[in-house]
Amino acid sequence: MMIREYTETEPAREDVEALQGATLLEFGASWCGHCIAAQPLLERTLGLHPQLRHIKIEDGRGKPLGRSYRVKLWPTLVFLRDGEEVARLVRPTDPAAIADALQRIDPR
Repeated sequence: MMIREYTETEPAREDVEALQGATLLEFGASWCGHCIAAQPLLERTLGLHPQLRHIKIEDGRGKPLGRSYRVKLWPTLVFLRDGEEVARLVRPTDPAAIADALQRIDPR
């Protein structure tokens, strides 16, 4: 399910690693132009994966989860299967790349 707003409350890394199934971590900020531009692409592709867990995290200085995933640019999409990173996209602009990464964690 597509989450529209970034949450300022982030889970602990240990909690993320304990998640079962397909999860998309999206790191960004509501004011980030690249993040805003990526939303229509994400909305189209995430609509094909209704069971996917989507965690949209407001990232920034001093945010431990983003630092633990070495996030440097926004948006950064981290695709997880059973808590383990399978794919990563930074500033995605290609819907096919997003679809390919989603297929790797959630073949439906």
